[in-house]
Amino acid sequence: MTSLIAENLTYSYSKQSNPALKEVSIVLTAGTLTALVGPNGAGKSTLLNLLQGQSKPDKGKITINGNPLFNNRAQVSLMPQRGKINWDFPITVEGLVSLGRVNHSKLTCCELEAALQRVGISHVAKRRLDELSGGQQQRALLAKTLMSPAKILLLDEPCSALDPPAREDFLLIIRQLADAGLSLFVSSHDWGSSLNAYDKVVALDKTILANGSPQEVQQK
Repeated sequence: MTSLIAENLTYSYSKQSNPALKEVSIVLTAGTLTALVGPNGAGKSTLLNLLQGQSKPDKGKITINGNPLFNNRAQVSLMPQRGKINWDFPITVEGLVSLGRVNHSKLTCCELEAALQRVGISHVAKRRLDELSGGQQQRALLAKTLMSPAKILLLDEPCSALDPPAREDFLLIIRQLADAGLSLFVSSHDWGSSLNAYDKVVALDKTILANGSPQEVQQK
């Protein structure tokens, strides 16, 4: 079972700036759905970038099953915020999803279909991204993330632009992925009842404010 441990992570964007993160420690285990909540500027995206290996912490360490993250980056995949995607780019759903294959190894039709079915969008595989609803676009991004061999998925505010029904559908999908054995770490602004869909909640504002069950964190 794949587990990621981050210990005492501290990170600044420059030597002159205050830390964007300070002494942050978390544990992500297989089969667990964890929410990462906090206000704008809390360091949520920064933390996800560190956990995916895009940036290196000034202090602290990240290990996967006891081994350094640097040697195991393929075990972690990051789904970016939707604002970082050009949804007008002329590409189909299956074209986008196929880009998630690591090392450009050959992708079979069965593998592509399986990823699309896992997120419930196989019926729009041939459609262009700009023809999809916001919820379908987010599912396409998630399917792309699933094309990697990663067992730990980091999702950067995947529900931020979704209406309540689409948000509920997306939460159901990621719940099923966690139940299937993946570890998902999902950043969000939402402090509402949807947090009850998660196993654990990490409240962040440059440092860890609370870490526990949804009920425990909401009471603090």
